[in-house]
Order: sequence, then C-alpha cells, then structure tokens
Amino acid sequence: MPGPQRGRPLVVHIGREELVVRRRYEALSIANDTLIALWFIAGSIMFFLPAWMTVGTWCFLLGSVELLIRPAIRLSRLVHVRNIRAAGGPSTAPAESSTDF
Repeated sequence: MPGPQRGRPLVVHIGREELVVRRRYEALSIANDTLIALWFIAGSIMFFLPAWMTVGTWCFLLGSVELLIRPAIRLSRLVHVRNIRAAGGPSTAPAESSTDF
C-alpha cells in the first residue's frame, strides 16, 4: 500500500457529499482553537452552579492542555515543511510567517 502523497487534500466521503481538507495543519489548528473556546465556555458556565464547580474546573484544565497542544501543532507543521524542503520537494512550499496559526 503506497504512503500518503504530500500536498494532496484529505477527502472524507459522507454519503453523497465529500469533505475536502486542503491545508491540514491549519484545519487542525482551527479545530484545536474551537475546542479551547468550548472547554473554557463550559467551565465558565459550570462555575455559576456550585454543584458543577468540580466539573467546571476539569473543563478549565482541559482547555489549558489544549493551549499546550497549539504550539505542538505549529512545531509539527514547521518540521513537516522542513522535511519537504530537505527532501527536494516542490519550491511552492508555504512561506513561514509570525501569524501562522
């Protein structure tokens, strides 16, 4: 079975529709940021109710762990880009910037 081809979009078929993810690292970063927001919103709401305070604290902890995952996603993207360039890949590799997800 051949390995994944670099630069090809990830295609997920859902019934008669298909979901195409073109820039995987950016999509992963957006999903991570969404989870961070959901954990902190849920934790904040739960803090209003004394019976839910412990669960709310766990939500804050999960949100904090997600914040730690964010730089790991950025680092893995940079390492991936470096590997493509080192292997003599296409010169159209995305440029790095300080605003990268």
